[in-house]
Amino acid sequence: MSKVVRARMRALVRLVRGRGGARKDAGMVTSEYAVGIVAAAAFAVVLYKVVTSGQVSAELQSIVKQALDARM
Repeated sequence: MSKVVRARMRALVRLVRGRGGARKDAGMVTSEYAVGIVAAAAFAVVLYKVVTSGQVSAELQSIVKQALDARM
């Protein structure tokens, strides 16, 4: 009797796996895209604010000026 039960269980497992029971995720769903886009936009805003601040802008100008004044 146990051989019959095992055979039926194997058949059931094969049937479930064949219909998507062992489905692999191929990518993100729409809600994950939305969260990713919002996070990227927030990061871009923060980066823009940092780069356009007075102190960082002055440091970047100083670095560029030193690079242009360097002897070759």
